[in-house]
Amino acid sequence: MRSRLSCCLFMVLCALCMQEVIAQGKRPNILLILADDMGYSDVGCYGGEVQTPHIDQLADKGLRYKQFYNAARCCPTRAALMTGLYPHQAGMGWMAAADMGTPAYQGNLNNTSVTIAEVLKQAGYSTYMTGKWHLTNDRKVQGEVKDNWPLQRGYDKYFGIVPGGSNYFTPTLYSGNEKYSAPSDFYLTNAISDTSVAYLKHHFTKKGDKPFFMYVAYTSPHWPLHALQKDIDKYREAYRVGWDSIRNSRFARQKKIGLFGKSTTMNPRDPDIPAWDEIPDDKKEEMAMRMAIYAAQVDIMDQGIGRIIAQLKESGEYENTLVFFLSDNGACAEFISSGKSKKVDGTADTFESYRINWANVSSTPFKEYKHYTYEGGIATPFIVHWPGGLAKELEGKFTDVYGEVMDIMTTCVDVSGAQYPSTFKGNAITPMQGKSLLPVIQGEDMDRGKIFWEHEANIALRDGKWKMVAKTEPDQEFDKKTLHLYDLESDPTEMNNLAAQFPEKLDMMYQEWEAWGKKTKVFPMNTQEYGERMSLYRKTINGEFDDNLGGWHLQKNQDVEAVVTTDLYSRLQGKNSLSIKMQKTIDKPAGLMMNWGFNAGKGERYTIDLKGISTRQTSFIIKLESLKKGEKPLFQQTLTVGETVSDFSFTTPRVREAGRYRLALYLGGLKKGDEVWVDGIQLKTMK
Repeated sequence: MRSRLSCCLFMVLCALCMQEVIAQGKRPNILLILADDMGYSDVGCYGGEVQTPHIDQLADKGLRYKQFYNAARCCPTRAALMTGLYPHQAGMGWMAAADMGTPAYQGNLNNTSVTIAEVLKQAGYSTYMTGKWHLTNDRKVQGEVKDNWPLQRGYDKYFGIVPGGSNYFTPTLYSGNEKYSAPSDFYLTNAISDTSVAYLKHHFTKKGDKPFFMYVAYTSPHWPLHALQKDIDKYREAYRVGWDSIRNSRFARQKKIGLFGKSTTMNPRDPDIPAWDEIPDDKKEEMAMRMAIYAAQVDIMDQGIGRIIAQLKESGEYENTLVFFLSDNGACAEFISSGKSKKVDGTADTFESYRINWANVSSTPFKEYKHYTYEGGIATPFIVHWPGGLAKELEGKFTDVYGEVMDIMTTCVDVSGAQYPSTFKGNAITPMQGKSLLPVIQGEDMDRGKIFWEHEANIALRDGKWKMVAKTEPDQEFDKKTLHLYDLESDPTEMNNLAAQFPEKLDMMYQEWEAWGKKTKVFPMNTQEYGERMSLYRKTINGEFDDNLGGWHLQKNQDVEAVVTTDLYSRLQGKNSLSIKMQKTIDKPAGLMMNWGFNAGKGERYTIDLKGISTRQTSFIIKLESLKKGEKPLFQQTLTVGETVSDFSFTTPRVREAGRYRLALYLGGLKKGDEVWVDGIQLKTMK
């Protein structure tokens, strides 16, 4: 009781202290820096050999967490980070790639959450973002539905990529709400850094009396392996010693700097990875190059962080800026290989990943990777740097208190004096789930309490020293028999499963997790792989055009307009409709074509429904056809529409062979001056 009373008293004193700071006009600037797919041990201050002097300097003058957690994957982490909620509560229980049909898995940041930018903006902060957003459903991004882009979620200025990934040299860029192609001699990481510096210069010149919140969301070092030659050259020799040697040296450094105790054991090399000495020399050269490019990506990000920090110093705001640095998930073991060139050289024509072999190194000393809720999937390096607010005795130190990305929202609210709203823009807002890090920053201990995870039926619960965790393989149902129990105080690398020794503890923790899961709308859990979820989602056509042309592919001559308009011909279903306005007669049907691609299974058959209307009686063709060259259409029909709404409904034959198909509207037979509207397109698989 006494310790709890002392903790409450300390929190009151912290709040009073912050109120006094705010009253004196000394509210801190907040700089949140997020790396993408970077493992726990990649930066120097967490044991890595990659040259990260600027990140390391933040650590030397800041506080490092030994155990800080993300949500195991890009979108869920970003949702939790931005909103202070569990991903499912923010609508991002899975990824922005699909709407799985429930509010928890809609793949789009919802309106019952608020972002840090929205909250701090109400408190008088200027708000800036650079880098990767990845909190808007991909179909909405394609259709340029902008209600959930950064500017619409509280940011004054934005530059970066709205979707989840891109070529570093030739990305589609977004500035505010406008998109454009990257210029020549472009490299995304440097552009993110340089724009961040430019935003700071603008702020201190135009709005120097206001505090700022800036979110710098690097895409580095997420695949593809793209880096500048001069930076790759720095690491050409470094990784020829192989992953076994690098992994051992990282763990030795981690022990030396006090990140792990002398008795801590590193997980053995992943059984799917051969020993370095067992692979042929030409393979060694290729694999060493993969890691050299990855290291260069991290290095270039660090250089940019150095420029951002230098601007803070030049502007006299270094002391008064609270800086957070972390990664969005554990190391990425995904196998990616596409692009025009298969050379591993880091150039724009390649599209490669560094493989599980090096991801195992990035996870040192943990097991598992991104996707999973073992420490290798959810542990992130986390640095708090705040010269004007961090307790002096903590500079350069580690804390044993654990935390999670949700805590950053709560901390921002705490240090800024902002009010977290119960309603926002007419919507009831889910209460914050995180806990403020301010007690730890000011040199006090705190009880973080319980943290829960679920991603693709990979689950976990952290409660004090105890961690319950389970891995679920893709396409497998979650099984309670896969639950493990660890004491992370004595076993931070999850080597000794205590489930058999403490079955009652494990059962109690699972019951707590299950209750949380029901409350948070985690169920039903889905273990389908990424591609399978996407294939299922593709069969739900954007046929009412609520997402504009998102998901549709348009093939047309330059003198033809085909646009989505709003509230035209309200007799048609939905708010939007596909509008085709002909400026020139095109005799060939393929001259203007809209299509929707999807994967069809052998033996499947479909119903097709749609509505149409036109300024005069005219015709166009609808087909369901295989993308396999030379195949005849599975279904074809000529549709005639006129000045009154026509409803069409068809049933297709069964699919002869599984593969890629498309539903296509061939509109090239329309005449000059014709205007046609199509809406309510549905493709349904028959049972």
